[in-house]
Amino acid sequence: MNKAPSLEWDHSGAASVLLVTGNWTLEQRKPELNEVWRQGGRLPEQLAVRVVVDTWDSSLLALLRRLQRLATEQRVALDLLGLPDGVERLLEMAASPSTQAQEAAKPDYGWVSRVGLAAQNAVRAVVNSCTFIGEVMQALGRLLAGKARMRMLDFWMALQQCGPGALPIVALIASLVGLILAFVGAAQLEAFGAQLYIANMVAIGMTREMGALMTAIIMAGRTGAAYAAELGSMQANEEIDALKTFGFPPLEFLILPRLLALLVSMPLLTVFADALGIFGGFVIGSGLFDISATQYINQSLEMLSMTDFLIGLFKSLVFAVLIGLIGCYYGLSCGRNAQAVGQATTNAVVSIIVALVISDALITLICTQLGI
Repeated sequence: MNKAPSLEWDHSGAASVLLVTGNWTLEQRKPELNEVWRQGGRLPEQLAVRVVVDTWDSSLLALLRRLQRLATEQRVALDLLGLPDGVERLLEMAASPSTQAQEAAKPDYGWVSRVGLAAQNAVRAVVNSCTFIGEVMQALGRLLAGKARMRMLDFWMALQQCGPGALPIVALIASLVGLILAFVGAAQLEAFGAQLYIANMVAIGMTREMGALMTAIIMAGRTGAAYAAELGSMQANEEIDALKTFGFPPLEFLILPRLLALLVSMPLLTVFADALGIFGGFVIGSGLFDISATQYINQSLEMLSMTDFLIGLFKSLVFAVLIGLIGCYYGLSCGRNAQAVGQATTNAVVSIIVALVISDALITLICTQLGI
């Protein structure tokens, strides 16, 4: 029987009782709560609400939550009687403040306090970072001594993820970067009839700078973010705590395979990116400016030196260490919820890219000052 929802007062007893009866579902037309509430007149300090419903859904929960708010406004204590199974628990969940509300309720500090808190957080972050780097160095020392508990299977899986798995995107980006370098440079060199020097510019630019840097930025968004998300999810699910409980050091078991995989794959990917970038420049030089293949290759080989090649490889190793350490650090320092995992991933990618650009500038400045 489809009984309409009803909300009425029962004044037959010593104290008035508010009766909730019928089928409280979304498709039913509900009585006006404010009008019924006013009909109750002067309410006692303790008001009984008797719920006798046949079927219910979120409409009943919405009614009870509105009743609780009205009672709170008029300082009346509600006594809910006859609640269906599960309704009381749902009401408790609805009444509890959310995480966002708790964060919004934080006190509003003055600017002096905010500066002090920012300084404390910065010092704490530096201390935690140095501690993490020291623990990683200790784990590497144990690995060199043959005492680390690292599984080679984890290393090969991490190498597969950040090595061959990254070849397609590295090939695409490196080729396009070579094309862009050649095209932009040719627009200026053509005015002096020096189109042949496109090969010089592309070869030097790719081997010393763009090959390693673009590969590192790709790996930051691809591998660094993956490391932070994987370790952050493990931290949120308490898997890392379980490893510690069973006596497995997380740094040796989780960090070392990922860091070593990056150290192996980054130089190889950089060489691959250099070759494809030079090939991209060759496509522009030979296709648009009539530079023969022999001329382009000879000009590139004459311009390049082993020093340029080694500087690019050295940068790739530095970038690999930064990507691995920063990505894993943010993953291990992640909070215990899904929102914290996303925030840790975002912070990891941003921090890695900033660190890559700063380190690349410093290495280039040092090489320039040394005349390398």
